[in-house]
Amino acid sequence: MKMEEKYVDCYNNMDKAINHRQSNNKMPAMGYTSNLDVLCDFNVDIINDLLEEYMEEELSQMKPAKVINTMEDFIRTVVYFCREGIGGEVDIADTKLIEHIFPTKYGMGGTATQGAMALAAIECPSLVHLTDDSKEVCDILDSPYIYTISSNGDLIHTNQVSQQVEQEIHFILQFKKGDSIHLKDESFEIPSSNRLIITKITVNETVPFSKPYFQYIEDNAKQISSNVLSSFNAIKYTDVLMERLNFVKQHIKKYRSNNPSGIVFFEDAHYHSDQVKKQCMETIYAEVDIVCMNEEELDQILKIYDFPINIDDIISCVEGVKFIKEHLNIQKGVIVHTKDYSMYVGEDLQSDIESGLIYGNMLATTKAIFGSYGSKQQIEKTLELPLSEIGMKNKEIISNSSYHNKAVIVPTKYIDKPKYTIGLGDSFVAGVQICFI
Repeated sequence: MKMEEKYVDCYNNMDKAINHRQSNNKMPAMGYTSNLDVLCDFNVDIINDLLEEYMEEELSQMKPAKVINTMEDFIRTVVYFCREGIGGEVDIADTKLIEHIFPTKYGMGGTATQGAMALAAIECPSLVHLTDDSKEVCDILDSPYIYTISSNGDLIHTNQVSQQVEQEIHFILQFKKGDSIHLKDESFEIPSSNRLIITKITVNETVPFSKPYFQYIEDNAKQISSNVLSSFNAIKYTDVLMERLNFVKQHIKKYRSNNPSGIVFFEDAHYHSDQVKKQCMETIYAEVDIVCMNEEELDQILKIYDFPINIDDIISCVEGVKFIKEHLNIQKGVIVHTKDYSMYVGEDLQSDIESGLIYGNMLATTKAIFGSYGSKQQIEKTLELPLSEIGMKNKEIISNSSYHNKAVIVPTKYIDKPKYTIGLGDSFVAGVQICFI
């Protein structure tokens, strides 16, 4: 079957897969953080005006701040990420510095909760762990398909939650390919659409755990088709990290003992500290079935272990993934998701991982086109798009290589200038969970 036909086949079977879950009371558990996103209506003309007002140094010399304390720090950081066309996160000391620069609206933040919203849009149920449980967050998450666990251990919807912890706000700046940034006689075009997250970490600095959430999963493990772990990247201190990871390790053992076929799935992220990232990987990766990441995160991990790759060379990427799986003892395999393809490298699975990659691509592409979590009708629109030429070329290279039976690669439905890149990885992760039954 050709790849185009596989997309159509997966789309046609989506309702059947979701109905099967509902009739068997099965859903993925999505952990661990939530926060309120402030979505900025990014305007390159505003950045150019700020450059003219505040800055003297050359655009090519501007580097990101480790922590944004001044307007100059903010401008340098934005220019750097736009110039490189990359995504990432940078802390800010006080959000008041930037809250009036762009028009804004509220959105949902957190891999788990954004993934839950993507699934809810196609009427697929999921269970979420909340850290920021503010009214604004719970209102956004209010859906008959999104569940959480009360302090009494009951399965509830978020409109039944009473706030217990401090709110956390992230500013999201979405910049677009082709926009021009200039200062005096120097200028550049943004090479790729991406997003910069400006974070004021509060509650997620420690990722406080809801013990009833974990207890519910352990007691009802056969109903939890996959157990998604994420969001340790904001933790700054290794003692806090180790406390959380050791708890999760014990939780995984209990989950597995009650559901041996359940998938433990770890989604990687941009970390504020390489030390924290390394500690996290070396503590938890050996406990999980699948680790998932984008190509920038793949590159970052391999640099930590002095195993450089060329992320534009698919064979180099596969070799890098194999190194990560073997060096960090990941139990089954690794998924890499990019704008051109998604790929699984590892052991054979009981689940049809190719369909999971297709569903992941569908949900992510729909989010990129419409800027919202896609309905089934909106997802159908992605079937009209062409497959990425780079993705197709990479698939052909893999099929003619010695890795043809170790790597499953699915070209994306390609759009050159996405409306949004916010939450694309989270939507992808959500789609993959559909294949774990």
